[in-house]
Amino acid sequence: MLKSFTQFKKFPLCKTNILIGLVLLLVIGVLVGFTFKSSPKSERPNIVIIFADDMGYGDISALNPLSKINTPNIDDLVKNGISFQNAHASASVCTPSRYGLLTGRYAFRTPKASKGIGGFTPSVIEKDRITIAGILKKAGYTTAITGKWHLGLDWGTKDNKEAQLNSTTGYSNVDYTLPVKSGPNDFGFDYSFIHPASLDIPPYFFLENGKVVDQDVVLTTAVYPIRKENTKFSWDKKHSDDKAVYWEKGVWWRLGEMSASFRVEECLETIVNQGEQFIEQQSADKPFFLYMPLTGPHTPWLPSEENKGKSGAGLYGDFVMDIDQVVGRIKTKLEAEGLLDNTLIIFSSDNGAYWPAEEILLHGHDSNKGSRGQKGDVWNGGHRVPLILSWPDGIKKSNTYEGLVSLTDIYATMAAMTGVEIPVGEAIDSKAFIPVLSGNMSFQTRNNMVHQSSGGMYAITSGAWKYIDGLGSGGFTFPAMLTPEDNGPQGQLYQIKEDPLESENLSSGFPEKINSMKQLLEDIKNSEE
Repeated sequence: MLKSFTQFKKFPLCKTNILIGLVLLLVIGVLVGFTFKSSPKSERPNIVIIFADDMGYGDISALNPLSKINTPNIDDLVKNGISFQNAHASASVCTPSRYGLLTGRYAFRTPKASKGIGGFTPSVIEKDRITIAGILKKAGYTTAITGKWHLGLDWGTKDNKEAQLNSTTGYSNVDYTLPVKSGPNDFGFDYSFIHPASLDIPPYFFLENGKVVDQDVVLTTAVYPIRKENTKFSWDKKHSDDKAVYWEKGVWWRLGEMSASFRVEECLETIVNQGEQFIEQQSADKPFFLYMPLTGPHTPWLPSEENKGKSGAGLYGDFVMDIDQVVGRIKTKLEAEGLLDNTLIIFSSDNGAYWPAEEILLHGHDSNKGSRGQKGDVWNGGHRVPLILSWPDGIKKSNTYEGLVSLTDIYATMAAMTGVEIPVGEAIDSKAFIPVLSGNMSFQTRNNMVHQSSGGMYAITSGAWKYIDGLGSGGFTFPAMLTPEDNGPQGQLYQIKEDPLESENLSSGFPEKINSMKQLLEDIKNSEE
């Protein structure tokens, strides 16, 4: 500065010119700043993720002409946005999939996040991990979650021990008058209104910003009879014991503590109401991020009276129609608040549908259309998911993207959109697909992706090939695990583009391909960057 001041004294004409230039720049800057602040829209889009629970790609009528379920609101997202044909959750079951979405990391990198958990499990996200909500908060967003958490909570307890459920009595040692010591608000969310886990897993409470809303505790059996007069057991009875409520196929939930005012059949409606209220409180002056992980169509299948009997896929299909109406309601609310045009709506599911062969035969409806297997499996039916993006101001043309994409990639994409640099060590399994949003359908987001089943079996897709490191489904489809025979195949190898149903195991004919893909899988699993 001293040198510049000396130069001004030495060259008075230059000093005058520079001062005039600085004044002009200052005036222009003020005018530009005033124009930006007065603009009715933020240059960054609002972001809403509507995350269905256990919903299949083939449920959506725009993606499956043979679907027995009518989904006009999701179809409208497809019609006016980008649908991803080859999108996958990072795991085929709830908790590791949600961990991958929010952190941009494969859940196997954090062992406690790599499997399904209950409602009393401590937080599985590392204490200082920056989630997608944290990244967007750094970008100036107001952040919120309304819905199913299922990533663990650090409950306060009556005996200062770790929270645990007594499966015999249905009671726990949790002190519900205490705020949780760790929850969504500790991972980047300004506002949270959640149910702890799946709607068939206790405890049955709503928590707002870490505090139980209704602390009057009863058992589920105080409100709901365990059986109805004409109860018939089906294939899903294996997931519950004799103390659980079980009324019919798909309509069951486990014994446990519940707020006296909580009603299982009203949970989805309450979550959506909270999401709508959050949107109502926002304005175009500041962008917002709303994460809405829904509790349906996961069991219990409790569709609204309006939609009961309306689909051709039983109670499950009727419940999917409720999920479709949620999409319509959120769009309507955004439009009413003048926020729709500049809002990026992302619709997806945490894994494939829990839809075994019995249900396909019974209803003639393939919930996981075009894929083998179902929720929990290492086959594509377990982890291939619908992924649809709609943004009126930003996506001007309907398109279909065929490239390989992981739900972990949403993290890096949102960071790139909002101009936030991802810190070293965060979101290491996330790849941005920004060019796709601009209409470049030939862009290659990623070269490979690791898949994880509910039973801990791993697979990797690379190019036209998929290698599974084991035999069986690895999940809910029988047989889950097979012991390799002497001189027999040790794993599964499929040309996934030519054989999307993973029907012909080619492992015996391509030993070198097996070795290279197995090595790539191990390299990725063991890497941390």
